Amino acid sequence: MFDMDFERQETDGDTVHEECGVFGMYDLEGQDVASTIYYGLFALQHRGQESCGIAVSDTRGPKGRVNVHKGMGLCNEVFTPRELEGLKGNIGVGHVRYSTTGSSTRENAQPLVLNYIKGTLAMAHNGNLVNAPQLRHELEYSGAIFQTTIDSEVIAYHIARERVHTKSVEEAVANAMKKLKGAYSLVIMSPRKLIGARDPFGFKPLCIGRRDQAYILASETCALDTIGAEFVRDVEPGEIVAITTEGIRSDRSMCFADAGRQARCVFEYIYFARPDSFFDGVSVYHSRLFAGRCLAKDSPVEADLVVGVPESGNGAALGYSMESNIPYGTAFVKNSYVGRTFIKPKQKSRESSVRIKLNVLKEAVAGKRVIMIDDSIVRGTTSARIVSMLREAGAREVHVRISAPPFLHPCYFGTDIPSEDQLIAHGRTVEEIRQRIGADSLAFLDEKRLPQMAEGLPVCTACFTGNYPVDPPTEDIRGEQS
Repeated sequence: MFDMDFERQETDGDTVHEECGVFGMYDLEGQDVASTIYYGLFALQHRGQESCGIAVSDTRGPKGRVNVHKGMGLCNEVFTPRELEGLKGNIGVGHVRYSTTGSSTRENAQPLVLNYIKGTLAMAHNGNLVNAPQLRHELEYSGAIFQTTIDSEVIAYHIARERVHTKSVEEAVANAMKKLKGAYSLVIMSPRKLIGARDPFGFKPLCIGRRDQAYILASETCALDTIGAEFVRDVEPGEIVAITTEGIRSDRSMCFADAGRQARCVFEYIYFARPDSFFDGVSVYHSRLFAGRCLAKDSPVEADLVVGVPESGNGAALGYSMESNIPYGTAFVKNSYVGRTFIKPKQKSRESSVRIKLNVLKEAVAGKRVIMIDDSIVRGTTSARIVSMLREAGAREVHVRISAPPFLHPCYFGTDIPSEDQLIAHGRTVEEIRQRIGADSLAFLDEKRLPQMAEGLPVCTACFTGNYPVDPPTEDIRGEQS
């Protein structure tokens, strides 16, 4: 028998991950929404591959009756047609997760469903709170018993507690938001309402869509396209919206936005979001083309071919090619059948996780000077392997261009950028990094280009600059990193 370990599909932790994606739907005509939420989550699968879940309710039925199904794995692993058929209800929320706080267990899968004195609350959350430990301790000392280790449960508890003293769920969410510090986009299902909320900084995306008489809340516009819904607008930073039988309602008195303090996660434009999405009106595809053009202007090099490391490097590679007039080509074949897990070999040398995911087209690169575009370098191990693979395939030169500045600091807002001592760029020059990954030349995107990628919208650049829009926590809140 073979001794085999099953592990997550990572490249030695050298890949940046988003925490999760959220999706909510309320069909005012009373049609079941579970299957549509499933396809919405499928479109958001790139935002989280560890766990997923759907919770639904019937607004015409008894209050507090919620059907929920969640588990570990991809959407098509967790849900079968039979399970979706059993999720009856015309209002619901869904979630896909990658853990940045709390361990990767079924207990931490979302949506969270709370039963309390006012009824039932189901919630899906994208983001991280920097003050979650303090809020959690306060609740524990007042008798709260937690079922998970994620800060999403802290948010849900605070909303439930505030609801006891308020006239509406929206007011309860607003009161809870006054206590929360950090990044959060929330989709909340109450017995008769669907609520969307976004933190005042606007770290994480959240948009509103409509299909016939159904309203949708989703992390990305690509999910609206997938289900044939039209884009209505983005939920604004600090805004709370309620979807009821009367349509969309937004109480501006509850809006905590301060345009001067907004800080959208710039990595949504660089990597996280799907290229066919729009984030606060800005095309992600256009942002990546722009980054590539900037690399060609700021860090030119003579070469024969420009290639992108799939998938997120492709847009920037095309932009580089367009600006430099160096031909754009395909150098990598990605294995589409490598899912959330694979059998990770014991042998260190030949069957590396990079080779399982990517193969090089030898005839495309042999004898050529290649410019390789990728979205980031974290620890450097993956970049080094890919450079080596290109050389083994016959590339004469390999010039690496990165469509982001160097990572110098950890993120506390829902991105699993690790501690500084694990970042290859921390304490090293670009030349030292180049030597470590084995490239002929190396250049990163100029930090000054980041606001231009977002077309002037305020962005968070803390992982590059150390300028955190919210004071970072005194203890590491990011939990177990796999």
